Amino acid sequence: MKLLRELTFFGAIGVVGFLVDTAVLYSLKSTLGPFAARAASFFAAATTTWFLNRRITFSGNTSNLQQHKELFAYLGLMLVGGAVNFACYTWLILSYEVAAKHLFIAVAAGSLAGMAFNFFSSRILLFRRQ
Repeated sequence: MKLLRELTFFGAIGVVGFLVDTAVLYSLKSTLGPFAARAASFFAAATTTWFLNRRITFSGNTSNLQQHKELFAYLGLMLVGGAVNFACYTWLILSYEVAAKHLFIAVAAGSLAGMAFNFFSSRILLFRRQ
């Protein structure tokens, strides 16, 4: 039951992360281009989801790290999932005109591709102690 609760909250917070990711991407894409803007938007979304996941999803668990070290550890773990996410995003916008025209499609697909890794790495490697 705890796993289902955590997965549900992680997914809901992932939607918030998706909204942050997309908003930052669209606000920066004309200045930075779609790739650099996506890198910035990813870090904005990852920081947002770290804060919410530590407060809600994994509130009963701890990393036993100082807050700033926990953030950097979380960002490091998210980079692996982010690499999967970014590879999917890049492939879609380079391969499909509809994804290049409507970047949110590629963001959504990339987010789903990295979500499983991100959940289990957060749960197993970072927020593992009760």
